[in-house]
Amino acid sequence: MTRLWITMLLMLATLAVQAQQVVSGVVKDRQTGNALSHVSVSAEGTDVHTVTNDDGYFTLKVAQSPRYIQLSHIGYKTRQMPLGSGPIDNLTILMLSTTVQLSEVIISADDPLAIVKAAMSRIESNYASEPELVRCFYRETARRGSRFISVAEAVTDMYKSSYSRGPEFDAVAIQKGRRLMSMKASDTLGVKVQGGPVMPLMVDVAKNSEYILNPEMLPYYKYHMELPTMIDDCLHYVISMTPKVVTPFPLMGGLLYINHESLAITRAELQLDVSDWRKASEYMLVRKPLGLRFRPRELSVTVVYETDAAGITHMSYVRNEMRFNCDWRRRLFASPYTTVCEMVVTDRLALGRQAKRPHGRSSFGHNERFYDKVEYFDDPDFWADYNIIEPTESLEYAIDKLKKRVRK
Repeated sequence: MTRLWITMLLMLATLAVQAQQVVSGVVKDRQTGNALSHVSVSAEGTDVHTVTNDDGYFTLKVAQSPRYIQLSHIGYKTRQMPLGSGPIDNLTILMLSTTVQLSEVIISADDPLAIVKAAMSRIESNYASEPELVRCFYRETARRGSRFISVAEAVTDMYKSSYSRGPEFDAVAIQKGRRLMSMKASDTLGVKVQGGPVMPLMVDVAKNSEYILNPEMLPYYKYHMELPTMIDDCLHYVISMTPKVVTPFPLMGGLLYINHESLAITRAELQLDVSDWRKASEYMLVRKPLGLRFRPRELSVTVVYETDAAGITHMSYVRNEMRFNCDWRRRLFASPYTTVCEMVVTDRLALGRQAKRPHGRSSFGHNERFYDKVEYFDDPDFWADYNIIEPTESLEYAIDKLKKRVRK
């Protein structure tokens, strides 16, 4: 009898997988033919969402084939791509860039700082007033030169409290994950840098005022109004922030994209000032072995938000990239390293009282990192019906190589 039940359960699981529809393809610029990375892709009538990878590819896994998928990207006209009755995999989708007629742009104040302050004053009305629970795909990679030395991936649940509260009330919990690491001794530095699944909580510029939009820190920057652009067919101010004073800690600078009508911050592209390597090292490093020299070269953060039909803006995608050199004092040359953390919200699970903050061993504290929790896990059906960021070809090749090293 037990065998019969097991067989029936396996058949039901197989049917569920078979019923799932996979929409995939590549997104390109219509005029140049160049692949477009980090394009937001969502399925009509669902909360299923992903972004294109560095080569413009995407994969969406849905319960049933949608009538269309929607694509949006900064500087491009939002496109609804009908799927029809033909094949829905290996699509080639072209997006048309938009131009902004400056004569039609009305800027209410020739003061970018005033626009930033106005956007800050409207955060509680533009963003979620209730807690929400979302499902995310998270990936972090590390490279030594051009060679991948570690790949870690996970499905996580992220709890976001109301935007009237700080990030300390938010949490991330891992649902399943895997980690692959190089076994070469020369690749093992023991360096622990900022990042991890809690990174999206800390870089939420609309919620974590301590990150960059602290009222006390606003005078530390000079502001400039850049050319406006279109995002999701809406006109956006583009404001650059450049550090103008020396502080005991390194400052972030970059671009803020602010919706012209609602004044919601919908995108931030930030870079850490690494001109003082000692200050930057203190900011980027969690720990390092004694005798190892760490020299930061770059830290960049991109935060993307999406606005729903009700006019509420939600975080949808985060990318954190670090470049640094490391070497032991006895060595003549330093090795360049690059770490990348990416998180995309793939599904929205619950809102309001139904959204429960995760607790227990699967949840991350703000000082914990991915490799503090997840052990190596090799399963060919690992992701099942979860949506992911389509890996680049080089990443797939890296995973295969790392697997071979682990098995030796």
